[in-house]
Amino acid sequence: MSQKQACRLLQSRLQKVMAQSDLPIDPQVRIGHVHLKVADLDRALKFYCGVLGFELQQRLGSQAAFISAGGYHHHIGLNTWESKDGSPPPPRSTGLYHLAILYPTRATLADALRRVFAAGIGLDGAADHGVSEAIYLRDPDENGVELYWDRPREQWPRTPGGELAMFTRALDLDALLKI
Repeated sequence: MSQKQACRLLQSRLQKVMAQSDLPIDPQVRIGHVHLKVADLDRALKFYCGVLGFELQQRLGSQAAFISAGGYHHHIGLNTWESKDGSPPPPRSTGLYHLAILYPTRATLADALRRVFAAGIGLDGAADHGVSEAIYLRDPDENGVELYWDRPREQWPRTPGGELAMFTRALDLDALLKI
């Protein structure tokens, strides 16, 4: 049997096993990091580190940087490998809608909002989703960025049957900033 035939046989067997399995993914699985293509690495670092407060973990010249919160190896990778001096994708094209940065508390989200306003960055929106409160903006490369905090699970809205009942309502930014 050739290597190609063996691979096809193995793939066929795996597909049959997977088709029979309806087990969900392990609940400990997390999105580890996001890697963004940027046009100008220094400009991106000024936004993510200078405005949002991430810490630079490693920089590879003018081509890439790895940043994080709390000393993790990287939550966000920034690179110019395929995008140096490039432009954002056109509207109505596929790709990343936004990256979401989870803050541990409402107070830390309020601090992030103050940083954004102090930097003169406008918002695309702000919403209360019942399960979370979120602020939406754009980075210098027009990537969508969501800054949010999750309410405790016991406060999440639910239907009478116990199903999750998220919604979108206006977020009171003045009340958030009073924290």
